[in-house]
Amino acid sequence: MKSEARTLNAATPAVAQPAQVIALNVPKKPRARQRWLRPLLQRLIPASCGVILLLFVWQLASMSSKGFPTPFATWQAAVTLFADPFYNNGPNDQGIGWNVVASLQRVAVGFGLAALVGIPAGFLIGRFTFVARMFNPIIALLRPVSPLAWLPIGLLLFQRAEPASSWTIFICSIWPMVINTAEGVQRIPQDYLNVARVLQLNEWTVMRRILFPAVLPAVLTGMRLSMGIAWLVIVAAEMLTGGLGIGFWIWNEWNNLNVENILIAIVVIGVIGLLLEQALMLLARRFSWDK
Repeated sequence: MKSEARTLNAATPAVAQPAQVIALNVPKKPRARQRWLRPLLQRLIPASCGVILLLFVWQLASMSSKGFPTPFATWQAAVTLFADPFYNNGPNDQGIGWNVVASLQRVAVGFGLAALVGIPAGFLIGRFTFVARMFNPIIALLRPVSPLAWLPIGLLLFQRAEPASSWTIFICSIWPMVINTAEGVQRIPQDYLNVARVLQLNEWTVMRRILFPAVLPAVLTGMRLSMGIAWLVIVAAEMLTGGLGIGFWIWNEWNNLNVENILIAIVVIGVIGLLLEQALMLLARRFSWDK
């Protein structure tokens, strides 16, 4: 009987236990607002801390130095100054807007001439060994010369301040374009040039179809460096030559003891230089092959 009972118990099916549901932790997709808000805050918060630190140091400097304006006084002067930045009361009394425009025009002339001369010269130096050996000593000798050392030469050659300023920008901003373009040409793989020889392409076709597309990112990098130098040089050159321009405007405000306007001009120069550099950096990224 016991064995039969064991047999019956073994044959009896087990009672089914209720299934347990396990919740899976599925990560939620970030909302569209969170996707752009967090990177924006990661950039804005450190930048705001830097601005606050600058204003704090500025305030301390104004408290410890007699005659140095406070940030609030400079802000009030900026509001008054930019209320009418393009007024014109004569050749020696014009708004800061006209002075900035005059400086940008000089930079455009000098920088444009430097690009027209420097980029083709860089191609020739990078392409031909004889040309490189001929011009490398000249570049090494003239490139370290201070920008303002060229200003008297420009005044002697042109007998006027206006072209002398553009000449100074030209001679100082040409070197980064020449050097970067030449190095870009020299870094082109030799296989590209070997294919050009097999196809019997002439030199102009090699320059136009092979060298220029491959060297364009290096050319734009040289232009960005040259633009920074050009905008840096024009302020110092205009302080010495006079006339209309942001450099002369700063010197004139110093003679009038308007320190607030000098600080405003420094900020304006920095903002314009930053915008010019960022524009050329965006252009360089657009034509960069390392994406």
